Amino acid sequence: MESVTLVAVTAANTAPDMALLDRLASRLAPVFHLSITVSNSPIDAAFAYTPERCQYYSTRLVAALAALPTRPGEHILGITPLDLFVPILTFVFGEAQLRGPAAIVSYHRLTEEFYGLPADAALLDQRLLKEAVHELGHTLGLRHCDDWSCAMASTHTVELLDLKGAELCPHCRRE
Repeated sequence: MESVTLVAVTAANTAPDMALLDRLASRLAPVFHLSITVSNSPIDAAFAYTPERCQYYSTRLVAALAALPTRPGEHILGITPLDLFVPILTFVFGEAQLRGPAAIVSYHRLTEEFYGLPADAALLDQRLLKEAVHELGHTLGLRHCDDWSCAMASTHTVELLDLKGAELCPHCRRE
């Protein structure tokens, strides 16, 4: 991976939060020590909406991101406020192609507001960074890690997400 492009993935009636993407890009660059850019061309996720679930099918979105034109070594990370799912789970924070060029992260369930709490922009930025590192790690071929503090640890709740770090453990860094 030589570079990462962040792409906003939105619904037709949702404007992308470009400030959020810019903050993520600035925090993500030092983790992987590479160039992170933010695309000016959001993707409309309408094609991935599943009315029966009132959610967006993340696998379809990852496939659309993977189909975007890229340079050799470039990875695409979709960032969305939309609620994502895969058929076997109630929701997902994100999804990635293992050793592929594309991944997506949703911040829908990473916000404090989702849980009926006051907004906390700093906590959202922290959670989003952890999930972005995790999904990009999958694109590099990393699998889930047993070290609960590693960004590659599997987390299905924000409580567990808050416990882990945004960095890779020594084992995952070597991989």
